[in-house]
Amino acid sequence: MRVLVVEDEQALREQLGEALKSRNYAVDLAPDGEEGLYLAQEWEFDLAVIDLGLPGLSGLELIRRIREQGSRLPILILTARSDWQDKVEGLEAGADDYLTKPFHIEELLARVNALLRRSAGQASPSVNYGPIRIDTAAKRVYLQEQPLELTAYEYNTLEYLIHQAGKVVSKTELTEHLYDQDFDRDSNVIEVFITRLRKKLDPSGELKPIATERGRGYRFVLSAD
Repeated sequence: MRVLVVEDEQALREQLGEALKSRNYAVDLAPDGEEGLYLAQEWEFDLAVIDLGLPGLSGLELIRRIREQGSRLPILILTARSDWQDKVEGLEAGADDYLTKPFHIEELLARVNALLRRSAGQASPSVNYGPIRIDTAAKRVYLQEQPLELTAYEYNTLEYLIHQAGKVVSKTELTEHLYDQDFDRDSNVIEVFITRLRKKLDPSGELKPIATERGRGYRFVLSAD
C-alpha cells in the first residue's frame, strides 16, 4: 500500500515516513501543498495524510483539489488546532478522519489501517480467505493458522491483491502501489513476488489463490469467509 504524507514540519514528516515504512507501507513525502498536489496528480496512492496548516496551498485546498479530480482515496488530516470548526471544515472538504497534534504514532498507524480496511469493505483487521488469514494490523499472514514468513514486498503484494479481491490487477498497478517514487522498479520483480507467494500460500498446488489473467495481470480469487 502506498501512502502520501504532506507535512511542512520536517521532523514530523520524516518521523511519519519512517513509522509508515516500518509497517511495510511505500511512502512519498511532500513538504507543502503544491508538491502534495503534484504527487497526487502524478501517482496512484491508497491513502493520504495531510496537515491542514500547510504554507502556500493549504491542506483544505489540497483536499478540495484532490476530490475535484474524482479521487476517492482515504484522507487523514492532521491539525494543531483545537477548534472544532477546523476539523469540520476538513471533513466537509473531503477528508475521512482527523488527528489533533500532538498525537501518538501508534494511533496514527491504527487510523491509517482502519481507513484502508474501510476502503476495502473490511470491518475487521483479521480476515479469513479459506485456509488463509491476513491480519492487516499485525501485518501477518497465516496458512491453516500457521504463520508464514513473508518479506515486506511479498506481504505488500498480497495485501494489495486482497484489497482488490476479485479484480484483475496489472503489473503496472501493482508497481505503482508497492513502491515509492525513488524505488528502482523492474516489472520482473512482480513476477518473482507472485511466484514466491504462490509457493508459500499454496504448497500443495490445490488452492490456487492467485490467478494469472494472461496479458492483463493477476487476480486474488478467494472470497472472504
